Amino acid sequence: MSEHETTPEVVPAGTPTIDVVNVRSGMFGANDGGDTSGFGGLVRAVAVASAASRPYGSWYDDAADALEQAYPKFSEAIEKVVVEYGELTLHIRREYLLEVAQALRDDAALRFEMCMGVSGVHWPGDSGRELHAVYPLVSITHNRRLKLEVGCPDTDPHIPSLYSVYPSNDWHERETYDFFGIIFDGHPSLSRIQMPDDWSGHPQRKDYPLGGIPVEYKGAEIAPPDERRQYS
Repeated sequence: MSEHETTPEVVPAGTPTIDVVNVRSGMFGANDGGDTSGFGGLVRAVAVASAASRPYGSWYDDAADALEQAYPKFSEAIEKVVVEYGELTLHIRREYLLEVAQALRDDAALRFEMCMGVSGVHWPGDSGRELHAVYPLVSITHNRRLKLEVGCPDTDPHIPSLYSVYPSNDWHERETYDFFGIIFDGHPSLSRIQMPDDWSGHPQRKDYPLGGIPVEYKGAEIAPPDERRQYS
């Protein structure tokens, strides 16, 4: 081997591959103001796990088989299956979310009786799927956990509400709507839960402006990033 040749990287079997959806600069992705973190030169890829292939391992294959048997439109509903960090995640097309959740809850071989809520995710670089909703499910009967994940574009931020299947998601969906702007169709009373009703925008989205928001109850204002101290 010459001095210019390198040994090819060996990837262990079962290692999940990744899809890069964005490249971010700076520590927090903000580049429209002064850098107060000292990490302005940092550049890193934003990546998500690619689809896993069978066998998934552990009990995951049994669960996938049971769902496929209980729900005939399995292949249409599932965008991809991801196995990462010891977790099984089913990426669902949003129009099938309610039916898949119902099958996961009611089928005797699955019995995911509990949904622990819903969390919003905003990936501006994931074109056509900028907004994601993630649902952790728990089977008390079988002592198992999995996640459902649904994506939608920020130009059409609609996802069916899971209230009719998991009523405990009521306030969780309101919070995700409040902070990310995802509209959960069919929710009995979708409204803000923490921000004032007349608040403009959704504060946990990555395109939400930083600073410059009046804090009325303290009688102060937060200076915009480019007017704060800089460490350079």
